Amino acid sequence: MTFELVCEIEPPTKPDLKHVRHQIGTLSKIAHSFLVPDNHIGRATVSSVAVAHEVEAMGGRSIACLNSRDRNLLGFRRDLLTAAAYGVDQFLFVYGDKPTSGNRTSDLTVRSMIEEAREFSPDLRVGAAAGLRPLPAWKRTADFLFAQVSFSLEALLRWREANPVDVPVYAGVMVLASERHARTMAATIPAIDIPEDLIARVAADRMAGVAAACEQVLAIRDSGAFDGVHLIPVSRYRDVEPRLAAALT
Repeated sequence: MTFELVCEIEPPTKPDLKHVRHQIGTLSKIAHSFLVPDNHIGRATVSSVAVAHEVEAMGGRSIACLNSRDRNLLGFRRDLLTAAAYGVDQFLFVYGDKPTSGNRTSDLTVRSMIEEAREFSPDLRVGAAAGLRPLPAWKRTADFLFAQVSFSLEALLRWREANPVDVPVYAGVMVLASERHARTMAATIPAIDIPEDLIARVAADRMAGVAAACEQVLAIRDSGAFDGVHLIPVSRYRDVEPRLAAALT
């Protein structure tokens, strides 16, 4: 079975897709598919459906992320119609990060989004995010799962063993771009435990976060416990690509 690498791309916050195209072109050498976030970290971005269409136009496979935070039922149905018009048929449904301003506006949940998508078309592939805790029964109805980012292979393996499912599961791996990035992550997402020794290495060497993420990808692959990795290279995609290209061949 092929170990899949799903690379997350940084969506644009301005109406310019050049940076997106560069990420796709660079990472296409190693990526089996691309995940397009939705209103990344609570900031407005170009529609994930539109960017997913751009991925497809460049010859890649896309997964459009849609969060329940920013849309009501009518808006969600609009997104499904738009995706159908664009030929986008894979989605990851998530709750959504806390917005940088304003409040959550939606009465949608990830569970209701999955149910609505199933009614819209049985041909859609829909996934859900999973924290490293007991997996609720309704998430087992998803076509695939994205496990929470973790810097501990042992924690990922414990969770996987405790939560057997018959659908593909992708472990989350994130590149720490800098000490500031690591500290911000630790402060805003306390569920993600970032080892202090890794933060210290990143502070001393700007490539340490890239090296650690690549090592984690290979360790997850070699464990045989996951179907692939959801890799979040952030701004360091140019550094990640040659390392993984060499290691995965």
